[in-house]
Amino acid sequence: MRQLAVTPVAVSPRVWLLLLLGLFGLFVLGFDQGQTLALFQGEHAFDVNLIHELVHDMRHAAGFPCH
Repeated sequence: MRQLAVTPVAVSPRVWLLLLLGLFGLFVLGFDQGQTLALFQGEHAFDVNLIHELVHDMRHAAGFPCH
């Protein structure tokens, strides 16, 4: 049986940044219920739920349940 040597691959910081931004975008579009804008608007963001209302139909089309 042959053994395969696995060498670590260097990942560019740009790739990590794109991955982080992609995950943040997925959270905002798929799961946000006011948390993101609460950083700026406070408790009012949870009542208005602006991002959720803006992307509501796209959430259902993508398969994200929201209610």
